[in-house]
Amino acid sequence: MNQQHSPLIYLVDDDDAVREALALLLKSVGLRAEGFASPQQFLAQHDRHSIGCVVLDIRMPGISGLDVLDTLAAGSDLPVIMLTGHGNVDLCRRAFKNGAEEFLQKPVDDDVFLDSVQKAVRQHIARRDKQAASLAAQQRLQRLSGRELDVLQRIADGMTNKEIARELALSPRTVETYRANVFAKLEVDTLAQLIRHYLLLLPQR
Repeated sequence: MNQQHSPLIYLVDDDDAVREALALLLKSVGLRAEGFASPQQFLAQHDRHSIGCVVLDIRMPGISGLDVLDTLAAGSDLPVIMLTGHGNVDLCRRAFKNGAEEFLQKPVDDDVFLDSVQKAVRQHIARRDKQAASLAAQQRLQRLSGRELDVLQRIADGMTNKEIARELALSPRTVETYRANVFAKLEVDTLAQLIRHYLLLLPQR
């Protein structure tokens, strides 16, 4: 992974010393960091498509960390780790309710902080990979004709070729042809791969 696409950790805290210390700590394990002294600056300049996470102080002048969290939730999938020097149960509950990945209290332990950031980055990469796989599956699915899609749905439901033929009023040989077309157009070799592609588009199943 090149520098442009390597994980980037956004540090949003009005305390210069905190930002600098956390940036050095992240650099020690090979993670890039970019610091912002104000929430407004961060919201104006961050790349919502980047891979990484946001480390966000709760109490800052102008806009609170919880407000920033709400704004991010509306248009970004970047995971957020909240930091506070004034932790309490209500703040913690509100942060998690609004989508925070973790809630850490200052002064934060170095190992706990790094573990939290690395876990958030791993989860973000996994989510992006799943999104990419789902998009690829959707693009392949669009290659199918209406009848091929009918056959695919019934294969995924566990029906045999003969059962599909009876239900769709087709000959078994015609179903076999449609089945072969489905495998070819979805670029899969096994039934398991076929089902996986289908289920990627049906997360509710």
